[in-house]
Amino acid sequence: MLSRIATALIPLLGRLTVSSELPGPVAPGSIVVANHSSLADPAVVLAALRRLGTEPVVLATAGLWRIPLLGRLLRSGGHIPVHRGTARAASALDQAAAALAAGRVVLIYGEGGLPRRRDSADAEPRPFRTGLARLAAAGGAPVVPLGQCGARRLTSGSPAKQLAGLATAPFRRPTLHVHLGAPLRLPLDIAEATASAHRAVVTAWLTATTGGAGNGAANPLL
Repeated sequence: MLSRIATALIPLLGRLTVSSELPGPVAPGSIVVANHSSLADPAVVLAALRRLGTEPVVLATAGLWRIPLLGRLLRSGGHIPVHRGTARAASALDQAAAALAAGRVVLIYGEGGLPRRRDSADAEPRPFRTGLARLAAAGGAPVVPLGQCGARRLTSGSPAKQLAGLATAPFRRPTLHVHLGAPLRLPLDIAEATASAHRAVVTAWLTATTGGAGNGAANPLL
């Protein structure tokens, strides 16, 4: 349901293009790791993945489950709350591992949170936390790096600026782009795996900032 809502909503707010180095949808049992820059980018990413035939399970901050309608949609879709800073935080990785074993695609944000910047410009993804590497190591799931740009032109800055950004987006029609890189197998060493995944997402993000031009993508500019 969330993917369908995102697919209907995002074209009203901006111009989304998608490029991919995959020959088709993301393979079942894969982890998609994306850069996180804006409150709006999960919708951008979900719309892009659905365009490619993939509807993932999302790991997201548990506070979203307290928003009445959104919480209901998250629960009904089997998405996974992350209780950061509590003893329950590790259970999110267990639930994600179970989803992967069941053949679902899991979407995770390696940075674990949003940047504190107030401007609307895109910037290189920040260093990753270790959750992604630990999840990949637990079952050997392939990791698909995803870079997105433009979402900060939908929402960024103070709460008032974010509301204003959403209100004016249908008139501004900002350009949004998502690029999926080639799948990779992370090394077993957690620190090395975390750094490797971060490099791959930075590369995908750099490709996204150019709109997928010249990347040899299997599905260029969908």
